[in-house]
Amino acid sequence: LLLLCHTEEAAVIVSGLRNTDVFVGESATFTCELSHPGVKNVQWWLDGTPLHNNLVTEISEQDGRIHTLTLNDVACHDSGTVTFRAGSLISTAKLLVKGISLLA
Repeated sequence: LLLLCHTEEAAVIVSGLRNTDVFVGESATFTCELSHPGVKNVQWWLDGTPLHNNLVTEISEQDGRIHTLTLNDVACHDSGTVTFRAGSLISTAKLLVKGISLLA
């Protein structure tokens, strides 16, 4: 018996985002790994604002499975919740940007 109607299993998040603490001026990197490529509608958000590839926000993808967001030269106001969304899959993590105390 040959099954002509092959239903591809839905992708799942293998490794989700992790909370990240960095100092002002540093880079923060978030990575999310999916079980297989081909998931549509991949989007990154910071506190509900969609992120796009530019000089300070680097969005990349490897093998269609490993999705990476790097926020460069972060400031205190960048602290918040980072959200990765791929289709119906969602992973979130906290970004905490720490100021450098001059009273050390």
